[in-house]
Amino acid sequence: MAAMTPRESAAVLRGICARTPVIPVMEIHDAGRARPLAEALLAGGLSVLEVTLRTPAAEAALREMAQVPGAVVGAGTLLTPCDVARAVEAGADFGVSPGATPRLIEAALDAGLPLLPGAVTPSEMMRLLEEGHDMLKFFPAAASGGASALAAIAAPLPQLAFCPTGGVTEANAPDYLALPNVLCVGGSWTAPRALVEAEDWPAIERLAHRAAGLAHRLRAG
Repeated sequence: MAAMTPRESAAVLRGICARTPVIPVMEIHDAGRARPLAEALLAGGLSVLEVTLRTPAAEAALREMAQVPGAVVGAGTLLTPCDVARAVEAGADFGVSPGATPRLIEAALDAGLPLLPGAVTPSEMMRLLEEGHDMLKFFPAAASGGASALAAIAAPLPQLAFCPTGGVTEANAPDYLALPNVLCVGGSWTAPRALVEAEDWPAIERLAHRAAGLAHRLRAG
């Protein structure tokens, strides 16, 4: 990957987030289930996936998912430059962080890994915007005021677009997706651990299909 600027990184992330209303956020414990899980989610209409680097199986799972045709796979919970290197080595198309530090952002840009940095306060958002990052993760969304907070932020900071995560569910996702500054949401409800461990891929495909239809229902309304 070639090094990139903050604006180039943000532009790539906007394109990725515009592909889907919901990004499944997955904590995978068995890499052997990663490929069929990705295939079920894609069959349901969700092509952008996030694997958090929080389990021993995460990197192997990311490698498996990255080989699925049509999948755009991100590495989540990037905290350090070492995590960026792990994500790139595993074949991640993008990275996601719960927050943002200068060292993390620099490492991602130098590695050419588009990074979705987390922010929750106006000051954090303004600092990132000043650097050229206008596509952000809003985390933890539910604990930080939810959709109403993002609606309020849209007035003074209309340049920013968001992917809220943290407490986003099938029930409240439409509240976020109805906002003009939200391109997509991230959530774990499309691939619950019980269904993954049961290898119930048809059930996961049905959940993905419902999630993929959220944007269509909003536009229709």
